[in-house]
Amino acid sequence: MSNKLYIFDLDGVLVDACEWHRVALNEALLEVCNYEISLEEHYKTFNGIPTRVKLKRLSEMGKIPASSHDSVYMAKQLLTMEIIKRNAILRPEKVEMIKTLKSRGNVVACYTNSIRETAELMLEKTGILELFDFVLTNQDVDNPKPDPEGYVFLMNHFGFSGEDTFIIEDSPKGMAAANASGANVIQVKDPDEVNIDLFLRI
Repeated sequence: MSNKLYIFDLDGVLVDACEWHRVALNEALLEVCNYEISLEEHYKTFNGIPTRVKLKRLSEMGKIPASSHDSVYMAKQLLTMEIIKRNAILRPEKVEMIKTLKSRGNVVACYTNSIRETAELMLEKTGILELFDFVLTNQDVDNPKPDPEGYVFLMNHFGFSGEDTFIIEDSPKGMAAANASGANVIQVKDPDEVNIDLFLRI
């Protein structure tokens, strides 16, 4: 099989949204619980995992009551949508990259730990939502990243082996999931690295 499966993470890979999620969650936490996650703790413990998992972990650490989870979650999602609408922009290099990969007979998917509503809004504002063959979110799996379930599902769904699959990730949780899937993994520092030049050597 000459064509390949390319699976892109979203936050930190296709869009620079990691900071948007961090700010939105902290605003919601301050509003509901008068608590804020420090920048150091964010990158050490919380970056790249779903909001519900973050809230559970905060309660396990004794930082917020479990009874606050729903209120914080709802406030965070509303704030995230507002931030996306204000900040997300069309990214022509991402459009060119995906169109070029698909023109060569490849399959292109996105798998994110974000919920579908925010993921699709980010992809739409970036100009690439309709270009993907599949968009998988944390609401579509039982075990989100760092579990490899989502990546393995996409490989099985399209009938690709790990050898013919390339996953583009940035965060430690995402890298753990990608590596555990058995696929080829490309690690990037930020979305500016992610353009068609990244794939010319493959």
